Amino acid sequence: MMSGFGAKARQFMGWYTPEEVDESTLDFLPEEFEETEVAHITPTPASNVTPIHREERRSSQQADLSRIVTVRPLNYNDAPAIAEPYRDGIPVIMNLSEVSDKDAQRFIDFAVGLTYGLQGVFERVTDRVFLLSPHSVEVTGDVTGSNRSATALFGR
Repeated sequence: MMSGFGAKARQFMGWYTPEEVDESTLDFLPEEFEETEVAHITPTPASNVTPIHREERRSSQQADLSRIVTVRPLNYNDAPAIAEPYRDGIPVIMNLSEVSDKDAQRFIDFAVGLTYGLQGVFERVTDRVFLLSPHSVEVTGDVTGSNRSATALFGR
C-alpha cells in the first residue's frame, strides 16, 4: 500500500523514476531537435544609471573652491548637513564643541568613513574642530593631521 501511495504522489507531483517512465509520458517531446542560432542583444543602460567613476564631476568642481561649509551639529541627526556638501566636493569644517563626547565619537567615526569612502582627507584642526577635504582639494599649512585615530583626537 505504501508503494502505491508513493507512486501516486510522485505521479501527481510530476516526479518519476526512470523505470516508471513509459512512452506515453514522453509524447510531448519532439522526435528531432533543430539547432537555431540566437542573436545576442546587448542591453542599453537606462538613463538614470550613476557611473562608478566620478572624475568628470570632481574636475568640474575643482575650479570652484571659493566655498567652505562650516557645520556645528547639535545631535547625530545633523549628519546629512556634513555629508551632502562634502559629497558635492565642498570642504567641510566640522565643529563638535557643542555635542557630548559620545556623539562626538559617532560624528568622528561617520566623518572618517565618509572621507575614506570618497577618497578624501580627514584632519584635526583644533581640539574638537575637524576638516573634511575632498580628493580634489589640497590642504597646506600646519594641520595636525598626522595623528588620526579617533581616541587620540580627544587626547585620551
